[in-house]
Order: sequence, then structure tokens, then C-alpha cells
Amino acid sequence: MLVHVWHILPFALAFALPVALLGGLVLYLLRRGSLAATLTVLVLTPVLATLAGVLGISGFMFTPMLTTMLVVCPLVALVTVPAAIVLGRVIARRSVWEREARERERAGEAARRDLVAWISHDLRSPLAGIQAMAEALTDGIVAEPGDVADYAQRISGETARLSGMVNDLFELSRITAGALRLTISAVALQDVIGEALAAQAPVAERKGVRVLTEAAGWPVVAGSDPELARIVRNLVSNAIRHTPPDGTVAVRVGIEGDEALVAVDDGCGGIPEEEIGRVFEVAYRGTRARTPDHSGGTGGGLGLAIAKGLVEAHQGRIGVRNHGDGCRFEVWLPLAMP
Repeated sequence: MLVHVWHILPFALAFALPVALLGGLVLYLLRRGSLAATLTVLVLTPVLATLAGVLGISGFMFTPMLTTMLVVCPLVALVTVPAAIVLGRVIARRSVWEREARERERAGEAARRDLVAWISHDLRSPLAGIQAMAEALTDGIVAEPGDVADYAQRISGETARLSGMVNDLFELSRITAGALRLTISAVALQDVIGEALAAQAPVAERKGVRVLTEAAGWPVVAGSDPELARIVRNLVSNAIRHTPPDGTVAVRVGIEGDEALVAVDDGCGGIPEEEIGRVFEVAYRGTRARTPDHSGGTGGGLGLAIAKGLVEAHQGRIGVRNHGDGCRFEVWLPLAMP
């Protein structure tokens, strides 16, 4: 029996080995192809190699063994090939999902590091100012009533900045954690925008920036009043911050289809094309704004990220593009059902 096996082994290898090598070559050529195709070739190669070896041993004579193999091998292929295709697609989808999950995790970790760096930097500045002014008042270096009142006002201003930054962090944490709960109702944009512009009027006046409003009708949207006011306030505050003195910020309102459009134009001089896609990232302020701004905003670099999160929570859209001598932030919100 052993002698018989050694006698037929060379014939089996002579026919099966080229098929196996050809399968290996095809697998090499498919190394950058789909996983389903790779698994199909991987399944078919041993089946075809086995069939070729049996053909070589039988001398292409239709013996009972050869007939059996000719029936069994197609049946095996009929079962294993579809299974390989399905398995390949499942593995491919899982691989893509895992790769995207890793990329999102890396991006999230990088964003968290950037956020910590920015917030640490921006917190340090007002805290240092508050500490220095408090020490000056405590040591009696500042004793004149007018100077004391000025220091007290400046401490109050720096405290307000810190409070604003903490509020921004809290709001952003609610958005990113999915803990934001909106009470949706019909909200008149005229009231929301009026209140937001009134809140930003002192900042604009101190900087000498004109704020204009243009409305082609005042739509009523489906949303939450406080969050909608926060969106407009953040966009207008950002526009004032980046518009030079004697510049103009324009808030335009209209209706497009079944959506309300709120557009805020500023005079920032435009955003570089390589950066315009990143303006809504947490703590991203671009190459033109690497230092904190003290014109009245919180300076934490979170306002646009919060606005984006709140807009998306309303099932709306937000975008930005260069427009005229500045850029235009556009918000689309669903109209309230009549």
C-alpha cells in the first residue's frame, strides 16, 4: 500500500502543484483587491488542485473514483464559494468599521488634547490678571478710590470671561455626550435674533462694528428658544470678534424651500481654503487667530463648535464660505409645521 502511494504521489503533485502555484499568483495579484474575491480564490484553489491531482492519478480515465470527484468537487465549490463571498464581505465591512473607529478615536483624542491645551492657555491669562490685581488691592499698592473701582471692574470682567468659558465647556460636554435634550416648539426667528443682537450690541459698540439685519420675511422654525438664541449669539459674537473696527456684520434671514436660512456675514478678510473646513472643530482658531481675543468674547475657541452641535441637534445644517471681504456662516433650520 505504501509503495502504491509513493508511486502515485509524483503524478498527483505534478498536476496539483501548478494549480496551487497559479492560485498563489492570483492571490498575490488580488492583494489590494476585495476581500471577498481573495477568499473565493483561497477556497477554489485547494478544490481545483485536488481535482487536478485526481485527474493526473487517473490518467484522465473515467474511473468510479474520478466520477465521484467530479461530482464532489463542484458540490464543495457550490457551498464554499458563496460562503467565502459572504464571509469576505462581512470581514471587509468589519475591517472598514474598525479602521474608521480607530481614526475617529485618534481624531477625538487629538481634539481633546488640543482642547486642554487651548483652555489651559486661556484660563491662565485671566487667572493671572485676577491674581495680580487682587494682590495689588490686598497689599495697598492701589489705594485711590478711582483706581480701586477700576481694578474691581477689571476683575469683574475677567471673572465674566472665565464664567463664559466654563459655560461653554459645560455646553460642549452636553453636546458631545449626547445629553442635550431639546424642548421643540414653534419659535419666531425675529424674537430670537432680536434678543441675540441686543446681547451683542455693547460688544459691537465698544469695538466700533456696525451690526445690520436684513430679512426677506421672518420665518417660524421648529426648535428650542434658548439653544437657537445661543446659535445666533455665538455666530454674531464670532463675526464681531473677527471684523475690524468700522467694519460691518450683517445678519440675513430668509426662507429656502422648507427651511429657514440665517446667514451671518463678517469682514474678517476671508479664511484660507486649507483651513475653512476646520473652523467648526473644537478649539480651532486658525493661523490668523493664534492668540486669545479680549474684545468681549470668551476666547475659548468653542463658540463655533457649540453652534454646530446645536444646529445638528435641531436636525439642521451649518456651513461657511468666503464671501465678499469676509466670510459667511449659513444655518438652515427646519420650518415649523403649520
